[in-house]
Amino acid sequence: MPAVTVYDTTLRDGAQRAGLSFSVADKLRIARRLDALGLPYIEGGWPGSNPKDVRFFAELKRHPLRQARAVAFSSTRKAATTVEADPTLRALLEAETPAVAVFGKSWDYHAITALGTDLEENLRMISESVAYLRRLGREVIFDAEHFFDGLRANPEYAWATLRAAADAGADWLVLCDTNGGSLPRVSAEAVREAARRFPGRRLGIHAHDDGGLAVANTLAAVEAGAVMVQGTINGYGERCGNANLCTVIADLELKLGRPCLPPGRLAELTAISHYVSELANLPSADAQPYVGRNAFSHKGGVHVSALAKDPHLYEHVEPGSVGNERHVLVSELAGRSNLQYRFNGSLSPAKAASLLELVKARELEGYQYEGAEASLQLLVRDGVAPFELLGLRVLISGGGEAGTSIEASIKLRIGEKVVHTAAEGNGPVNALDSALRKALIEVHPEVTRVRLTDYKVRVLEGSDGTGARVRVLIESSDGERVWGTVGVSPNIIEASWQALADSLVYYLTRDEGPSLPA
Repeated sequence: MPAVTVYDTTLRDGAQRAGLSFSVADKLRIARRLDALGLPYIEGGWPGSNPKDVRFFAELKRHPLRQARAVAFSSTRKAATTVEADPTLRALLEAETPAVAVFGKSWDYHAITALGTDLEENLRMISESVAYLRRLGREVIFDAEHFFDGLRANPEYAWATLRAAADAGADWLVLCDTNGGSLPRVSAEAVREAARRFPGRRLGIHAHDDGGLAVANTLAAVEAGAVMVQGTINGYGERCGNANLCTVIADLELKLGRPCLPPGRLAELTAISHYVSELANLPSADAQPYVGRNAFSHKGGVHVSALAKDPHLYEHVEPGSVGNERHVLVSELAGRSNLQYRFNGSLSPAKAASLLELVKARELEGYQYEGAEASLQLLVRDGVAPFELLGLRVLISGGGEAGTSIEASIKLRIGEKVVHTAAEGNGPVNALDSALRKALIEVHPEVTRVRLTDYKVRVLEGSDGTGARVRVLIESSDGERVWGTVGVSPNIIEASWQALADSLVYYLTRDEGPSLPA
């Protein structure tokens, strides 16, 4: 099957997502990572719209991408001006990218209402802009903006805008579902008609996800003849986002047999997804197809029992094919097969049965072990904890202009020794964490390697107001491994203590008893 060309617009269209702002350094790092992935086109921004994109393209001039073609984005010339005098096109050319993307209005209503021009002038704007850029040696990708809305409102005019770009020499004709409201059938029919009207022309699809169909529309377009897919990593974009390239690429390669990436690179997809979400300062979407943490996570006991016989019974592809991993979760929905799977079959039937009942009882109280597997492992161990709490107190004093002082005091039995210490912190949990480490450090100096990397609180019964039970999830790391622990109580300090204590008990006893897979 012929290959499909992937055009990434994370750095331009994706950056239009609410709450997302890439720095120039972020954009350069992402561009180089996508370049290393093997994407052939990387759209970096609109150099005529903001200083950040101007600087980004200036940096690319000094340090070009290795194999990908950098693309600068712009509109056609403005109405009632010339291409030579148009400041938008001038900025586009100053970016000095080998390829440029220009969008023109394909919806008659948009041309008249948004641009304030007439339909003939809009066609001239498209034709003259494309011809000018081609004359200056640029590869031109024409994005027919609002094409599908135009197709519904005035089909012959929508086709006329594509004709204007094609006759002017556009290298690519891209049909854009800018408002994201089309159906896959419409997407396919439009591409087939475009192929009939413009034989030999390379066609592309640019779909937004306002109807939840961006990926479906993209795949339908490819099956109908489109050979370029535009989208963003993780589906970032304005409003509901763009076609998610993580899903599109995996679907094309694994379902349709249409290669998109160099051989072996598909397994980098999960890492790319997480890398971009990290630089975007947005949480990874756990339920995202293929690359989300939950994509190959199994919770129901019946599912896990079948999974142990053959993973294909509940997985449509091998997790490793996209660089992901299989996870088996333990919860009140679990069966003994979940526990045996998680502990590599090391539990006796009696131990598995008793542990399952304990997990279900504790989850009824509000505990959750899906993100706290270190606490789950401690339930299995029969060893003696390395320390015992004898008492703790948190004192908060001051306030107002003088500021607030927070101190935690803690009394532990460590072996035969009783240790009583106190520490200050910038919050109650930080003070408690510091006091606990201070008490342990003489006997267990290795605790200095452990750091609390995340702390989450969830109110479990909001109708109880300030008396509600809370669940605290803590993530800790020693620089090599990461583990999670959980605590539940109506008292947030008590819940935090449970999770903190579990974190250090797990670390100090990590080589004891049956272990969860790394």
